[in-house]
Amino acid sequence: MFVARQPIFDRNRKVWAYELLFRSGSASAQFDGTDASSATRQVVSNGMLAIGWDKLLRGKHACINFGRDMLVQDLYSCLPRQRTVIELTEDIEPDTEVVASVRAMREQGYRIALDDFQPSPHMEPLIELANLIKVEMGTPKAQQEVMLREFHARGIRMLSEKVETDADFRWALRAGYDYFQGYFFARPVVMQGTQIPAVKIHCLRLIQEAHRPELDFNRLTSLISQDVAFSYKLLRYANSARFGRQSKIHSIRRALVVLGEYGIRKWIAIAALHTIAEDKPGELITQSLVRGRFCELLGLATGQGIEDQAFLVGLFSMLDALLDRPLGDALKELGLAPPIESVLRGQASEESVLNRIYMLVRRYEMADWKEVERLAGDLGTPPDLVGAAYREALPWADEMASA
Repeated sequence: MFVARQPIFDRNRKVWAYELLFRSGSASAQFDGTDASSATRQVVSNGMLAIGWDKLLRGKHACINFGRDMLVQDLYSCLPRQRTVIELTEDIEPDTEVVASVRAMREQGYRIALDDFQPSPHMEPLIELANLIKVEMGTPKAQQEVMLREFHARGIRMLSEKVETDADFRWALRAGYDYFQGYFFARPVVMQGTQIPAVKIHCLRLIQEAHRPELDFNRLTSLISQDVAFSYKLLRYANSARFGRQSKIHSIRRALVVLGEYGIRKWIAIAALHTIAEDKPGELITQSLVRGRFCELLGLATGQGIEDQAFLVGLFSMLDALLDRPLGDALKELGLAPPIESVLRGQASEESVLNRIYMLVRRYEMADWKEVERLAGDLGTPPDLVGAAYREALPWADEMASA
């Protein structure tokens, strides 16, 4: 089972919910509406036991698409009522059976959303039961403004979807939308003539130093010691239960020795990410960490010893948004190894394993399941392993983001 999550933000750019997208991992699956319903049915009927709501949602709401056949069956009852939003797909006709099923859901405490909404008189029975209406950014702005006034007056929350840029977000925010969905949080807001703050420069220097072919422990110790917060984070990490040490570590150099070369490179990249993205939406850090771990696990599965490079490809794939600079300029500041840079710049060959891993991760995020299976086949990676890697990356990223 493939499961991807896409964040939905509130007006403060905090994650309010995740839309969950499902698909069977069978290579023989036909990618049509029937198969989508079948996949959702499997997930709902199993109560998400194989993955777990806590891993997927982090205490947020879940938005799940329901077609007509899903609505008229009692398969939603195992989902948590206070955290589930049932999204009615745009092709649903509000006949008597559908309206009765939606009313029953609403009475049991489930929130109801209308997806890809287009105003029409015959939708009124479902509008009366809706808690949330989703409108695509491409809808004429005058029409959006009319809907916002009308539905807000009726107590219905409004969500702007396919918000792709910061300008889109700012317009939707001014217009009065309550929630926002799209990739705007991951796009850079390029500010001409601004300088990178000194603390971020320090983090970039640390990353550069950590990824030299030969580590200079004296130099790393000196750089880390210059930053009290970094020093504290390192000692706390080295003394954590995951290493199972009986005696405490009290020096920066000793902590670096305990981590080892791979551990040092990985820890510095993660720790630096928090500082680099301190003025960014928290989901940007989480998404970067998910990509990093997802890429790392797929790299490990290839058996080619490229998991450390794959991790950095995923982790710094949003570097332009983190630094508010064009990607080319941001990469110059970082000084990553050529194979990693070529993937991030979009210049790697189609035969590059690193590039295929990165493309697979990006397609997975977009729920482009057909491409996911094709790229997994090119890598020789079983589809079930891809889904398992994503499921493992989610709780790991959440843990690292809150560290």
